[in-house]
Amino acid sequence: MKVDDQITSERANWSFSGKIAEGFDKHVLRSIPLYEEGHDLICKLSDFFCQPDSTCYELGCATGALTAKLAKRNEHKANISWVGIDKEPDMIKQAKKKNQTHSNIEFIAEDILLHDLKPSDLIISYYTIQFIPEKHRQEIFNKIYESLNWGGAFILFEKVRAPDARFQDMMTSLYVDFKADNGFTPEQIINKTQSLKSAMSPFSTQANYDLLSRAGFVDYMTVMKYVSFEGILAIK
Repeated sequence: MKVDDQITSERANWSFSGKIAEGFDKHVLRSIPLYEEGHDLICKLSDFFCQPDSTCYELGCATGALTAKLAKRNEHKANISWVGIDKEPDMIKQAKKKNQTHSNIEFIAEDILLHDLKPSDLIISYYTIQFIPEKHRQEIFNKIYESLNWGGAFILFEKVRAPDARFQDMMTSLYVDFKADNGFTPEQIINKTQSLKSAMSPFSTQANYDLLSRAGFVDYMTVMKYVSFEGILAIK
């Protein structure tokens, strides 16, 4: 099934490997509202948390575009280590290929659940947790909280479900309009929805807040929102 002019997938079998990794950057810009604006906001938020000698992570880094922007934003601060982690080797291959100018970035192909996070000052998950099986999400939030130094931040961007069916219908309709306005055909929109079955399962805003709270976070707030796309800042 075609989900984009250059990308195909199968029903309930979305993957970030192969051709999807190669065409990911163009596809995601057309698929997620305020995608680059979210990058810009995260880079500006990093000013408050990145310090000389900090270790900072992007979980589910894809092609490394955001990690590279953060490294450039903070290049005047000495000895910051940036680590991008993604379980898809094809994504890491693209990240290494596209980001060869920053010597302080390490890209690792590994499952987040299996990676031992070092003490850190900033951890980012940009539309990643929604693709992790629900049964593992609390474990990941716990791991993130334990990794962060006191005063460190977790920045979480996710697609979220509405609080009731009426709002959900409206959000879904508006998102279909957004994709159609960005040039996706009705067939491609339906095919993408079909392909994401079992692969993506967004939580509500409150459910994400609950994950943060159970992990130990007390201070958190929504810092960006467009319909069903939301950015949350949590500080340890």
